[in-house]
Amino acid sequence: MGQSGSKAEDLIRQGSTSYGGRFKFKSKSKSSVLISPMLVDAGRSFGAEYAPGCVDYVSNLPDECLAYIFQFLGSRDRKMCSLVCRRWLRIEGQSRQRLSLYAKSDLIAAVPSLFLRFDAVTKLALKCDRKCVSIGDDALILISLRCQNLTRLKLRSCRELTDAGMTAFAKTCKSLKKLSCGSCAFGSVGMNAILDNCASLEELSVKRLRGLFDGAAAQPIGPGAAAGSLKMICLKELYNGQCFGPLIASSKNLRTLRLFKCYGDWDKLFQVISSGVTGIVEIHLERINVTDAGLSALSTCSNIEILHLVRTVECTNFGLISIAERCKLLRKLHIDGGRETRIGDGGLIAVSKHCPNMQELVLIGVDLTKQSLDMLASNCQNLERLALCGSDTVGDEEISCIAAKCIALKKLCIKNCPISDQSMEALASGCPNLVKVKVKKCRSVTPDGVKLLRTSRGSLAVNLDTDEMEMVHANASDGVHEIAVEFPPIVAASAADIATAGGGIARRSPSLKMRLWIPSGRGLIACNFRWWSNGNGGHSPTMSS
Repeated sequence: MGQSGSKAEDLIRQGSTSYGGRFKFKSKSKSSVLISPMLVDAGRSFGAEYAPGCVDYVSNLPDECLAYIFQFLGSRDRKMCSLVCRRWLRIEGQSRQRLSLYAKSDLIAAVPSLFLRFDAVTKLALKCDRKCVSIGDDALILISLRCQNLTRLKLRSCRELTDAGMTAFAKTCKSLKKLSCGSCAFGSVGMNAILDNCASLEELSVKRLRGLFDGAAAQPIGPGAAAGSLKMICLKELYNGQCFGPLIASSKNLRTLRLFKCYGDWDKLFQVISSGVTGIVEIHLERINVTDAGLSALSTCSNIEILHLVRTVECTNFGLISIAERCKLLRKLHIDGGRETRIGDGGLIAVSKHCPNMQELVLIGVDLTKQSLDMLASNCQNLERLALCGSDTVGDEEISCIAAKCIALKKLCIKNCPISDQSMEALASGCPNLVKVKVKKCRSVTPDGVKLLRTSRGSLAVNLDTDEMEMVHANASDGVHEIAVEFPPIVAASAADIATAGGGIARRSPSLKMRLWIPSGRGLIACNFRWWSNGNGGHSPTMSS
């Protein structure tokens, strides 16, 4: 024992050397030393006893305090903390609520040990890739038995999961509130099992559900017990997305509906849901078959505040006028017509007349004129964010109108429009609340014009890009787009490294930025470019505060 105690004391004295300087000691006096939790744990393993002057403040903290501190750390920092000592390893595991696993088929062997350590997980992500065989029904059932308190589940590329596995999971994890699945192989039976057993389900996101390609696609999905609690439904790239019609039509508390690239005729479904689902606040329609008849049906939902119309080529001014006349609470409107837009001055004039609460307006490929801009500026006094992209009719005169009348405007984005330095001069003396201007692919705007704007408005952030190279490919529109990766790649395979997501408060990934240098006079001007994100998985630009 004497030799063991000597080893431990040597560890304490050589702390900064033995552990690479990560844990240092401060001598408060000749008989008082501050030691680290790692050395305390190491000392106990050797059976050492410390002198009365040795103080370990961290180890005196209750487990609950340490767990609360860990909630404010990101995934990487939490993993580092778990390596400090056995106590921190135990507390970090027991306090972790979010877990992201690389869902290869061999994960099933690690499930018992993983969830023995992480026994408080309520939010779980299972992601595989195309080159690997994913987990199957047996692994999902085993996970459900050990995580019966799950409230959130994300499945990505789990192609070995079937309806049987999802049914067994649904019967065990009945507290599920959020489900997101993409590129999975189960179909209508598994989805209906979730809806029937998870009565507290609030958010449902489905993308490329491969099981809907077979004969089961004709089987309707929903409504189930979850219809009474659902608040958000998002459907993406579904071959037969209309089989979710019974679920959508029966979700009386639905507030957000997002449809992306889902085949079928949606006009008839909108006519059905408009009579029963009247509380919808946000609607996002992208590349789906909807006409003015569908917009007219949706206009009966008078509580709509946010509307995105992206590449809905059959929608015209008539449909937008119906929305504007009935949905007077509209405050965010995004229209991306591409090259085939059929919305112009007529629809925007109706919006300016009937929607005085408009705060954010994004127009891509919309050929508006000074007439509609003048009415928007005059009637929508709360307009704070405006984006004009790919419009051949927006020139210096239109920007001068905005500068003179949009008093509340804070953020302005202009892309691929025939404006010049004259517009920069107009902005220099207008829009008193303007804080950010982004100019992209406007060839007649020179660095000198931007320099004039910066000089006149010292606190104004001005971003200029005249490069002809497309920085973003394969996007849904020609505007400023969001680049988002929902699940970062996971390369580790060990039980300690396979958990990648933090618990408690999540740390958001930084926005994508590109730093460009633009010559101006004698020096260089540094410009930061950042994609404005709307956070809803869509492709349209958003200028968020």
